[in-house]
Amino acid sequence: MRIALLEDDHDQAKLVSLWLDEAGHQIIHFDSGREAVKGVVKESFDLLILDWMVPDMSGLEVLKWVRENVEWHIPVLFVTQRDTEEDVVSALESGADDFMTKPVKRMELLARINSIARRVGTVDEANTLVEFPPFVIDRAIRVVKSHDEEIELTQKEYELTLFLFRNAGRVLSRGHILETVWGRSSEVNTRTVDTHISRLRRKLGISPENGWKLTSIYQHGYRLERTQATEQTH
Repeated sequence: MRIALLEDDHDQAKLVSLWLDEAGHQIIHFDSGREAVKGVVKESFDLLILDWMVPDMSGLEVLKWVRENVEWHIPVLFVTQRDTEEDVVSALESGADDFMTKPVKRMELLARINSIARRVGTVDEANTLVEFPPFVIDRAIRVVKSHDEEIELTQKEYELTLFLFRNAGRVLSRGHILETVWGRSSEVNTRTVDTHISRLRRKLGISPENGWKLTSIYQHGYRLERTQATEQTH
């Protein structure tokens, strides 16, 4: 998962980031509420981990802003020293998906993150065949078909196709796509994303007539979504 961590205690942030990195997650750290909001505007994330008492805007204010301004449901996990019943209720009623109190325990944190991931996952990892009519993705042999015809894709094009369909309906930033498909240490730039997106549109035949559209979001990234015609027929 690509995770935004809001934590103003740098030692705590460093420790949590290490735990998450070792578990295979991608971490972007923010030490103030306003910086976290700017990050959410600029980038896309699979999960937000929010401390409550941070500079500029509280974690609760960040949560409320996200729920009011982000059009899809980003999972939110609160990790804070505040532990009264009123605090927990306030966070959950404002849209938090889970709540942990400090001091944070490594195994519990990872378990809660995995639990959230299972609840909001768009694809069942146990399924080998994933269907997005007229497209079928065979994850066992890394093949994409349209109308039962195999589409010739490079490995990166396959991985990009799977990532886009797994996140259909979401706005994905170029940075998020780049990190997930090409890796954090990759030296390629965001133009590579644009080039591959353009190629996929052509190879997959993504068009309203085919039931899907892949839209460029100005200064942000891309969104793959079903067209209204597909929604009416499926």
